[in-house]
Amino acid sequence: MFVQQAIAILDSGVGGLTVVKEVMRQLPREKIIYFGDTARTPYGPRSSEEVRLFTEQIVDFLIQFNPKMIVIACNTATAAALDYIKAKVSVPVIGVIHPGARAAISATKTGRIGVIGTIGTIRSGAYTSALKELNPAIEIVSEACPTLVPLVEQGRYEMPEALEVVEDALRNMKQYPIDCMILGCTHYPFLKRTMHKVMGPSVKLISSADETAREISTVLHQKDRLARRSDIPVHQFFCSGDPEMFRKIALQWLERQIELTPIVWQVSNPS
Repeated sequence: MFVQQAIAILDSGVGGLTVVKEVMRQLPREKIIYFGDTARTPYGPRSSEEVRLFTEQIVDFLIQFNPKMIVIACNTATAAALDYIKAKVSVPVIGVIHPGARAAISATKTGRIGVIGTIGTIRSGAYTSALKELNPAIEIVSEACPTLVPLVEQGRYEMPEALEVVEDALRNMKQYPIDCMILGCTHYPFLKRTMHKVMGPSVKLISSADETAREISTVLHQKDRLARRSDIPVHQFFCSGDPEMFRKIALQWLERQIELTPIVWQVSNPS
């Protein structure tokens, strides 16, 4: 019996579904196994050690399914654990920061780029490092937006109050003469339309989710691991928190019912 190897995608919650949606669109033959750590979201305020611990635990869970690639679809976890996980497993591992940085470098005309993300992502300086590595002359303005992830996780991203929350979160960023802004959290594309209203048409919004899907395609093509069978893949989803909220958000975002398995576990915080 043929068993299709999957792309394993993990996130602190539902944000990685933005990557899933793009993978489904760009690579419809690929099977996806997804884990959203909704019980412990958000990762942004946590220490890098704790985020690394959580990421390692999820990878240990996903590796049992023998995936052909692991995607850390969480900017905070990418900043804290990407190199660590790469050294731990034998399959390709990609994050979401470098794809987003490359896209922003390509998009900017003025060389002034804004970056929004969680407290942990902004504190890590990972986007600044990635952008400066590509172009040292780039001017970067970074802003942590801790109110946005809960808005998405609670399914309130299309409600009227979302505009007010986004306006407040981006108030400082609007003062700078940037021409593109990296959505440095995979939750943020849920709020992309609202952000367009707030930032205006002169600022291009760069979704790390879109670019990460392209990176997945490129890496699998280079390694000759793209799915070739025409069978419709059966995706699997796992979450550690409220399964009903996860199903509701997944249905809205992916426009399909999903096979979801709740996972309950305990992890002690690092001392």
